Amino acid sequence: MISMIKYLAICCALALTNPLSMMGQDKQFTLQDLIPGGKTQSRFVPRSLKQLQWCGDTYLYVRGDSMMSGESTKNEKVAFTRQQLNDALTAAGQQTVGSMPYFSVPYPDQPVLTFNAKRHRYHYNFAENKILNAYKLDASWADYDFCPANGYLAFTEGNNLRILSPDNTVGIVTDETADGIVCGKSVHQNEFGIHKGTFWSPGGSALAFYRMDESMVTDYPFVNITTRCATAEPHKYPMAGMKSHEVTVGVYNLETKKTVWLKTGLPKEKYLTNIAWSPDEKSIYIAELNREQNEMHLVRYSALTGEKEADLFTETDEHYVEPQHPVLFLPNNPDQFIWQSERDGYNHLYLYNTEGKLLKQLTKGEWVVKDVLGFDAKGKALYFSSTKPALLSSFGYGDALYVGTSRLDLKKGTSYELTSGGLQGVHNTQLSASGKYLIDNYSAPAIPREISIIDGQKRETLRTLLTAKDPYEGYAMPEIVTGTIKAADGVTDLNYRLVKPVGLDETKKYPTIVYVYGGPHAQLVTGGWKNGVGGWDIYMAQRGYVIFTLDSRGSANRGHAFESVIHRNLGVNEMADQVKGVGFLKSLPYVDADRIGVHGWSYGGFMTTNLMCSYPELFKVGVAGGPVIDWSNYEIMYGERYMDRPQDNPEGYKNANLKLKAGNLKGHLLLIHGDIDPVVVWQHSLGFLKACVDADTYPDYFVYPRHLHNVIGKDRPHLYEKITRYFDDYLKN
Repeated sequence: MISMIKYLAICCALALTNPLSMMGQDKQFTLQDLIPGGKTQSRFVPRSLKQLQWCGDTYLYVRGDSMMSGESTKNEKVAFTRQQLNDALTAAGQQTVGSMPYFSVPYPDQPVLTFNAKRHRYHYNFAENKILNAYKLDASWADYDFCPANGYLAFTEGNNLRILSPDNTVGIVTDETADGIVCGKSVHQNEFGIHKGTFWSPGGSALAFYRMDESMVTDYPFVNITTRCATAEPHKYPMAGMKSHEVTVGVYNLETKKTVWLKTGLPKEKYLTNIAWSPDEKSIYIAELNREQNEMHLVRYSALTGEKEADLFTETDEHYVEPQHPVLFLPNNPDQFIWQSERDGYNHLYLYNTEGKLLKQLTKGEWVVKDVLGFDAKGKALYFSSTKPALLSSFGYGDALYVGTSRLDLKKGTSYELTSGGLQGVHNTQLSASGKYLIDNYSAPAIPREISIIDGQKRETLRTLLTAKDPYEGYAMPEIVTGTIKAADGVTDLNYRLVKPVGLDETKKYPTIVYVYGGPHAQLVTGGWKNGVGGWDIYMAQRGYVIFTLDSRGSANRGHAFESVIHRNLGVNEMADQVKGVGFLKSLPYVDADRIGVHGWSYGGFMTTNLMCSYPELFKVGVAGGPVIDWSNYEIMYGERYMDRPQDNPEGYKNANLKLKAGNLKGHLLLIHGDIDPVVVWQHSLGFLKACVDADTYPDYFVYPRHLHNVIGKDRPHLYEKITRYFDDYLKN
């Protein structure tokens, strides 16, 4: 019989040979724990406050079957319960709800919430426990846009625009019958910050809206495979270099029931973006871009006659101009507005008068204004979020690992930070109706979430609403480190994130996966919780992989020059930077240089396929999701912004055409695509497969039927199981 001492010695020896065993109680994750759509994933997200938002200067959030409310320094209380809401619905002759619905605030300074249920839109006064309005909705309606000034609800029915009055009378704004005419919907493929197609005037007297003629645009042949015999579902998709749709703007007057069309003139193929009303409702401001997207005019039109009133100013750039925000008028000065621009290399704020004269630049520095939150009650101060470093001067350098909120004195031009947290951290803030207070939702690499109330004038944190616990506590977690390496230009610093295998033994060699995006409008390495690491990264580290991510030149929040270096040559500089990242990985003693893989989606799918074919000696395995293969098959707005037209940049399109590189493929490459992807159409990956057949190379392929550009919902864990198995089969072993 083994003695107890000898038994304990054996257990200790076994623990030393297995790092995971040494952790004792550390549990292991499943994909259902870490992937959105997973059955248990909600347990592994830092706790938050459900539906947290301002209603006036009172904050609200849902806790169970109660809506909680609080003010800056007073104790919280129950604003109302689901039972009270149901009592109000019953008293109004409406059906009750089985759970707390999703609420929004229709009026900035009234105790009223709106929600949709039982094909109705309700306005609920929680102070009086009374249903104020019950708008009857139809299943065929979409694109709702509520006007707080008049109580009307704009919506689309098919391709036409309607309005619904508070007494449930439907008004017809457009009555188009021709195929390809679309009214009241978002246009230009949702580029340029466009996310809707209707724009109410400040006083509610008129409704501006987009009318898009896409009859000249080629029908792209999507197929519905769920019908008895597969049926065609054509989708308008203008490709780079081809005929684009034509957009106009109408202004519907509620009193006269007449529509005036803005005389935007020729050429018809241009972009009408960032629509804004003047405070007096007499004028409409539009940022107009040429098709080349290298020249923007801010134009003012008469909302009464449609005539052009003034061409206020012009912005040009050798690469592209990309306005994302409409003009923002000062609350107490209708003759001045704020304009956002990258003209000095970084997105900053500029003060103009309505004659188009630049009064002054409001913000400046090597950092990016990300969002304008609003004004104080007197309109003398403005709140904005930016990558301005909290610990450096106002003209300091920002590397986008810190996002904070500042208060700007419009007269003096001085600003000060309301948030802090060192060199890394992300503050997402909401401004109250009066501009006095902010909700600060903060995270940092070691802080899952902290939610606080800040006094915007006194620069004080008044109370902490939530300090979230680490949702990964008790589980075997990898070490996550960040740092910088030099880009391929030898000058620019690039941020990276390295996720080490759980129980790392630096004397061993581990398979390594480069997770890549690399394109504009995306930043993967952040200063937030765990530096923005994804659940799959953690899962793969648990399985013994190194996961590496590098924000190469071309990615977001580092300024115009950093992003636009990709212009006309997509993939070239981004890949060069990723190769520098691989060089860094090879310098690490625990990285197996013979087992390096790459994975990415969309632009990252383009990068993955390109890296596998351009550097076959570096990458053994790749998984490319929704990959762009040939940019001449991509849509006009995005494609021509970064590549110009194929006929104007044949060499750039040729260099980025991955079908021409199919013969270089040597490693294992899995392509994944949704068959009704409206962003990167299915033709891309199918074309690459055909090129590989012609070139006698052998990729693998998987299709997600009836999925769009991203595989979401309950099928997403299936997607990542598929990806994991592929790397296990060909990279790990």
